[in-house]
Amino acid sequence: MGLFGPSWAALRAAVEGLAAEDFARPSGCAGWLVRDLVCHLVIDAQDVLITLVTPSPAEPTRDAASYWRAADGPPDGRDPLDALTVRLAAAYGDPALLRFHLDDVGSAAGRAAELADPRLRVATQGQVLTAGDYLDAYVLEWTLHHLDLVAHLPHLPHLPGPPAEALGAARLLLERVAGAPFPASFADADALLVGTGRRAATPAERSRLEALGTRGPAWPLVLG
Repeated sequence: MGLFGPSWAALRAAVEGLAAEDFARPSGCAGWLVRDLVCHLVIDAQDVLITLVTPSPAEPTRDAASYWRAADGPPDGRDPLDALTVRLAAAYGDPALLRFHLDDVGSAAGRAAELADPRLRVATQGQVLTAGDYLDAYVLEWTLHHLDLVAHLPHLPHLPGPPAEALGAARLLLERVAGAPFPASFADADALLVGTGRRAATPAERSRLEALGTRGPAWPLVLG
């Protein structure tokens, strides 16, 4: 749980650093503009708030790694929630309204996480996790989306990427999901981008991945 707050705060601070015109630029999420991604973050923050006040008496069925599942393929835009996100983002009109909503709901989600008992069992998406595992799972979500946010904004050198500690923790969690490590030569951000299919591996990276042989999964791993 220790990295949920810093990774979430860093992502929200990066959104605060955007100019209005940046919301219309592409994000690192295929088919989504930056405004669509920020709208998705609002929905994520709402999910955090809902889950943390949905206790369950049942035993946990997932942990931070098994919360994530490998999807059949990358998003194709036909998922109803993905399509709804795009329409909601467009409905905001003024990016300042979207930024305000993220700050409002996102701050509440951050406070709820700080107050949560990590041993509390909570229910979400038909599964039960401890609050600690649930919030740890979101460190991967925040870190990947922070990389998505800044992917096509090189003209904003003041806009920082995810905290180094969050990058390292997200890499380790993705390796747990996959059941195998990345090559040690991969930087954490590169491991996350290549491992989730956000960018293609270079020839040198592909060679190192292939050198893992049977110890490595079939990268990229699309998370669902």
